[in-house]
Amino acid sequence: MQFQFNNTYVNLPDVFYKKVLPTKVPDPKLIILNQNLSEYLGFKIKDSDMENLIGLLSGNNIPEGAEPIAMAYGGHQFGHWVPQLGDGRALLLGEIMSQEGTRYDLQLKGSGPTPFSRSGDGKAVLGPVLREYLLSESMHALGIPSTRALSAVSTGEMIMREMQYPGAILFRVSQSHVRIGTFEYFSSRDDFNNVRILADYVMNRHYPEALNSKNPYKKFLYLVAEAQAVMVSKWMLFGFIHGVMNTDNMQIVGETIDYGPCAFLDTYDPNKVFSSIDHRGRYSFGNQPVIAQWNIACLAQAILPLIDKEKNSAYQQAREIIDIFPSLYQNTLNAGFLQKIGLSYEMKEDVQLVKDLLNIMADGKADYTLTFRKLCEFSFDNSNQYSALRSLFDTPEIFDKWIERWQNRLLKEKTKLDDIKKKMTKINPAFIPRNHLVEEAINKALVGDFTAFRNLIAICTQPFKSQPDFGNHMRPPQPHEEVKQTFCGT
Repeated sequence: MQFQFNNTYVNLPDVFYKKVLPTKVPDPKLIILNQNLSEYLGFKIKDSDMENLIGLLSGNNIPEGAEPIAMAYGGHQFGHWVPQLGDGRALLLGEIMSQEGTRYDLQLKGSGPTPFSRSGDGKAVLGPVLREYLLSESMHALGIPSTRALSAVSTGEMIMREMQYPGAILFRVSQSHVRIGTFEYFSSRDDFNNVRILADYVMNRHYPEALNSKNPYKKFLYLVAEAQAVMVSKWMLFGFIHGVMNTDNMQIVGETIDYGPCAFLDTYDPNKVFSSIDHRGRYSFGNQPVIAQWNIACLAQAILPLIDKEKNSAYQQAREIIDIFPSLYQNTLNAGFLQKIGLSYEMKEDVQLVKDLLNIMADGKADYTLTFRKLCEFSFDNSNQYSALRSLFDTPEIFDKWIERWQNRLLKEKTKLDDIKKKMTKINPAFIPRNHLVEEAINKALVGDFTAFRNLIAICTQPFKSQPDFGNHMRPPQPHEEVKQTFCGT
């Protein structure tokens, strides 16, 4: 494998990063290599190169053209400002161009201490690495903007957390690792020259359409808000809970990043929290769009002097974008939900039809993913299929009334019901990385058995495909299997 680096971030002033080399590991072994991503990026891998490949993916060998750096940023963590964070256990090796001309960052995660480690060891342990690999690739397969994983490598060392765990390194691929917190890092220091340098860099790299705008920085804020709205709406459509939406964990181009205490809903509950550190529900499932807007406000605050030199004018212009966010989000969400229930155009009561379904699901403690999937399979003439769908609800009689309304609405569509259902199966997954299956796969991996992990990867990266042999992976957890808390793993 050869990386053809084309680095740009390292050309920014040196206050943006610290140069540092990854820490060598004693006995790296390849756990999994993402062949599809490798091919997409244009990497050619030969069996004879395997030893060198593992060296590259573990950080033991620095590829030619790499310029490893730890990026500087701050962040609002659970609403509290932390001025100095940065890459404490990750290194940006450099940037490459894909075959289709898209620029990607290549990053090692878990590669050892950096100047931003804050006395930490900079390492990663096996469980969180496998979780991020599985979750990020599953998200990509679902069509949710996300960073991706090229590989997971064990390091041959034991890392102390609450106990000792096997060490591992994730090789992460992303369109950018610039975060909202990167802008805040400089603005909090009143260093608006570097805020401008960063904004210009991001616009040139990711949002060139902003450069030709009457007010490029206002347009930039709008485009970031739009990207965040799309990303979060997709989270909501598929029942994903990020769990730690701090501004240092929100990437500027709207890709899901930093899979810590994340999880997918089983039973639909807008107030659901999994993260063990989210004691007040700040990052609950239903609160995610509000927090996304709050984060956009943080970005707006950071770039105010760029929007307009006159403070009140800058504030008013930024406020316009912040206030627009709910409609950007809601419009995307509504369109997605209408598609999920088979509607190709919107009529007056359609949004209410969706809201009522969600309320019934919440009251009836219905499984989020299965409800939509079984709607795809539902036949008005098949009592068994209806019974299977109805059984998901604790209050099926209320669901009966909704089904009648939905049936009547579908009859107004110009498309045949069979064709509607086929379209629905392409956007309503049968398979998600269910929390109990993820935990099971990780626990087995911790004792050296990666079979369940690899199977889960194979299943969840084809989420819309009918896979009859894996019906057990579709079902919700039994009470004794339910995952009630997730952990950051840092």
